Amino acid sequence: MNLRKASIGDLPSIRDIYNEAIRNTTAVYEYEEFTDAYMKSWFIEKTEKKNPILVMESEGEVAGFATYGTFRQRAAYQFTAEHSLYVHASFQRQGIGKQLLISIMEEAKSNKIHTLIGGIDASNIVSLAMHKEAGFIQSGLIKEAAFKFDRWLDLVFMQKIL
Repeated sequence: MNLRKASIGDLPSIRDIYNEAIRNTTAVYEYEEFTDAYMKSWFIEKTEKKNPILVMESEGEVAGFATYGTFRQRAAYQFTAEHSLYVHASFQRQGIGKQLLISIMEEAKSNKIHTLIGGIDASNIVSLAMHKEAGFIQSGLIKEAAFKFDRWLDLVFMQKIL
């Protein structure tokens, strides 16, 4: 496994990981798959805002990625970021998510982020447990925050003060 900063050449792999999650899970509260154009603008925006995108590579293939970005637009929130991480379905349950979470926390801390937030679907017990193990605490629950796959979804906010 090799952890590194993402390049624009990683976008097809990152898109595929996102889109698999959109199609098959409640990890992403989206209905429509992301396009190449969307991913390019996402990458440019992350780069311009100096928000890191980390990828975990296995034998030349992107196994997962993590990033963070703006939590809220107001200036006083500048030291709080919301992170996300996704692992390719064929690489799950191998510790990659945990490594990405630790790495994005370290990146955030080195970039003077004080608080890291994760918005996690309440049914995603694996992600909730991984975040708890990494020192995150549940800081909020929004009941029926989203609707996907013909059901209402509860959103859990997890927080870690770095």
